[in-house]
Amino acid sequence: MTRVQLEISLGILLVLLTGTILTVYGFNEESRMARYSEEQQARSIEVGAELYDINCKGCHGPQGEGIPLVCPPLNDRNFFTNRLEEVGWSGSMEDYVVSTVSGGRLVSTRPDQYPGQGKPAMPAWSDAYGGPLREDQIRAIAAFILNWESTAPERQAAATPTGPPVGTDIAVRLPGGDARRGESLATTQGCVSCHVATSVGPAWMPTAQEPGIGTRAETRFTQPDYTGQAATPEQYLLESIVNPGAFVVSGFQPVMPGNYGQVMTAQEAADLIAYMLSLK
Repeated sequence: MTRVQLEISLGILLVLLTGTILTVYGFNEESRMARYSEEQQARSIEVGAELYDINCKGCHGPQGEGIPLVCPPLNDRNFFTNRLEEVGWSGSMEDYVVSTVSGGRLVSTRPDQYPGQGKPAMPAWSDAYGGPLREDQIRAIAAFILNWESTAPERQAAATPTGPPVGTDIAVRLPGGDARRGESLATTQGCVSCHVATSVGPAWMPTAQEPGIGTRAETRFTQPDYTGQAATPEQYLLESIVNPGAFVVSGFQPVMPGNYGQVMTAQEAADLIAYMLSLK
């Protein structure tokens, strides 16, 4: 074989080898891109979980369970199956979540069930509307919320109060409280989400480092940094429920909803306070 023939043969082999490699690569490209997309989605969910933990769980709960009679659940089967139809949204669920988080809500769409945090009912989170988050961060939060869809439980709407609201006057005379009813109420009202299950708010339960909320309430209102109006432990705890902005414990953010005075009855407040006082 002459040198020219050898070079031609090698060239043909290289062309065939290159074609084979490209063909195999092409066959695998779809699965490779699918894996890449899954990895990116997983990363987006992780980022969204961190952002949700910082910005959203104070109102919607650590696991998206919501706060009864204040803020709606997001980890809820009804949210994924019926919400778009309820509000007349013709786009995708992702776009709905992104839009709602971005612009917030001036008023609640369900004021009888979930009045929200006041005015606005939900603040705008997008930096385009004066909020603190970029669009990619909001989309990451949406990815995290949508990740609940396949396992979302069916949650029952909270019952409306069976009496007049307790209001915000901490000097009001409350009925006798029942600690056992208060313990149940702490769960249904979402208190345990921030004060027991997580550290969003001051811990209620006693630990090796400090006593429970019942003991701390006995002296909290006498401390120099206290900025509220309470004169008794009961008033201090009532104030922390119906007017949480009056005093925020050092080291915590003022994220507690401020409308419990409008959605909780005097008996419910008394029961919850009785339970809190029992946690020594």
